[in-house]
Amino acid sequence: MIYITGDTHSEFRRFNRTCFPEQREMTKSDCCIVAGDFGGVWFRQGDRMYGKSESSNLDMLDARPFTTLFVPGNHENYERLMSDEFPVKEWNGGLVKEIRPSVLMLMRGEMYEIDGAKLFAFGGARSHDIGDGLLDGADPRWKSKAKRLELLGRYQYRVRGVSWWEQELPDREEMDHGLETLEKHHWKTDFVVTHCAPSSVQALMGYHDNDALTRYLEEIHRKLAYTRWFFGHYHDDRQVTDKDILLYQQIIRIW
Repeated sequence: MIYITGDTHSEFRRFNRTCFPEQREMTKSDCCIVAGDFGGVWFRQGDRMYGKSESSNLDMLDARPFTTLFVPGNHENYERLMSDEFPVKEWNGGLVKEIRPSVLMLMRGEMYEIDGAKLFAFGGARSHDIGDGLLDGADPRWKSKAKRLELLGRYQYRVRGVSWWEQELPDREEMDHGLETLEKHHWKTDFVVTHCAPSSVQALMGYHDNDALTRYLEEIHRKLAYTRWFFGHYHDDRQVTDKDILLYQQIIRIW
């Protein structure tokens, strides 16, 4: 069985047995996928919450009867996710980052086979909550600058190395790897899981601010033969087309 949901932002109450009773019939060979902004790896090492709430949350997910998978979004601590803290392993035909034995990050441009279904993953998105500026976490005065912004009613800011990382958008090597993977699979898959949507799907929802990643996904969208494409990022639950589905709080079974 494969289930999927949208952004969790480190809030995992939806996975308790009351909200997600279907897990009573699941095993570790079954999966629940988070379509980006997982947020379970967030705090910097040394932060007070680093070894407390974060570890307990991840341990709780690891103790669930299913395997938790996620693609990275834009609200992730990429400094840690991309470091040696979490090993890279092969899993179901593709590479993953092992956060816990049954909590795995699906890496960009990889194809997986899960319970007989093929799934192409490509995480990342451009932050859209940064209109009030980008502060530098290496600046010893960043906290006072942040307070000054908040006094002006400006809360749409992020802090480099604290709440924002440039790796939220893929580099050319990752994009090329994704295209090479799809070529190997003859541009066919059952499912696609991303965080943001292709440009044309964004436009159907009223978002016209495209970027390098949405245009890249649009290139794939036009060429790829797929059954369903799932994404998060836009904080709504909505079937945009018959094949392109936005998820936020719903958990739905797809296989």
